[in-house]
Amino acid sequence: MPQIAIIVEFETLPGQQAAFEAIIREHARRTLAEEPGCLRFEVLHRVDETGQRVPNQLLVNELYADRAAVVAHRNSPRMPQVGAALAPLLASRRLIEAEVEGEA
Repeated sequence: MPQIAIIVEFETLPGQQAAFEAIIREHARRTLAEEPGCLRFEVLHRVDETGQRVPNQLLVNELYADRAAVVAHRNSPRMPQVGAALAPLLASRRLIEAEVEGEA
């Protein structure tokens, strides 16, 4: 079964980036600690062509062992809480899901 990559692009509302980062970093930490099928969960800052961070633009880069691990993550009891906590901080959210081609 192929590994599954999930990339989520977030734009936070002005003044909400620090609150968003605190929540998403704790979510990443707990996901890695509690879900054996999660192989990677990185929080990334978007940068421009000069290497400067773009305000309010963040991404997460997640890697799961297989489809069952993604389903387990989505069904985690903390997901509704995380979603509810993040929603008022966001201007937009875009999720991309993909199968990993070949060896990761």
